[in-house]
Amino acid sequence: MKTSLKDVLGWAEKRNCAVGAFNTPTYENIRAVLKAAESANAPVIIAHAQLHELEGAPLDEIGPLMVWAAERAKVPVCVHLDHGEDADYIRRAIDHGFTSAMIDASSQPYDANVALTRKVVGEAHARGVDVEAEIGALASREGGDGGAGAAIYTDPELARRFVADTGIDALAASFGTAHGIYKAKPVLDFDRIRKIRALTGVPLVMHGGSGVSPEDYRTAISCGIRKINYYSYMARAGRDAVSARLAAGETTFFHVLAADATNAMRADAARAMAVFCERGPNA
Repeated sequence: MKTSLKDVLGWAEKRNCAVGAFNTPTYENIRAVLKAAESANAPVIIAHAQLHELEGAPLDEIGPLMVWAAERAKVPVCVHLDHGEDADYIRRAIDHGFTSAMIDASSQPYDANVALTRKVVGEAHARGVDVEAEIGALASREGGDGGAGAAIYTDPELARRFVADTGIDALAASFGTAHGIYKAKPVLDFDRIRKIRALTGVPLVMHGGSGVSPEDYRTAISCGIRKINYYSYMARAGRDAVSARLAAGETTFFHVLAADATNAMRADAARAMAVFCERGPNA
């Protein structure tokens, strides 16, 4: 069933855990994530990043499919626009039935970030859609190679001001993670997470969540992380399954490869969900 970002984050808050947000640029991704969530009997977030528009997954094609699948799922599903870069693109996602959107103006000066974020918040809230935004910036971009460049760590006081100035529902904060596949183990600033949560009072989002150790996930969640974005390692699991099938020379049919990728991504997503909420969905 389709639901809001606030609802799934509220579920996580009550259980002191986190909800996984998985990018789903293909039908195989959507099936893998929703099957894993249904097996866990836990809510989930499926997301479309604006960057995927340039990678063969147009919003106008994949968006309606995401909404259709969410409405038919056996668990609550938030349909989220990840890293939206402009208000027009976010409006299109909302028109398709997305229930939340991230406006990412974190690379812009503070005042410009606030102005664009407030504009999106006003329009989205008027249509019952929740908004995530970012202050600070992560190393690399969505789908990139993690660790390429230094993260701009979020200043806790600036985060407090940003939330007050914009009225957002969730905050993506930079505390040492990066998008993509990590070249080295990330070093996370947990004290920064605690301070930001205490000062802002809103649910915090971990971007670049793939590749973080289970121990670091647990600590970050205990500090106030309620949404964890996860994609790169799940996608890699699907690729590896296809590579293994091709290396064995066991098939000439694409649908068999697609099924292998789906099953491998489902298993990887399920492992991530189990760590994000270790006490179980009914705890």
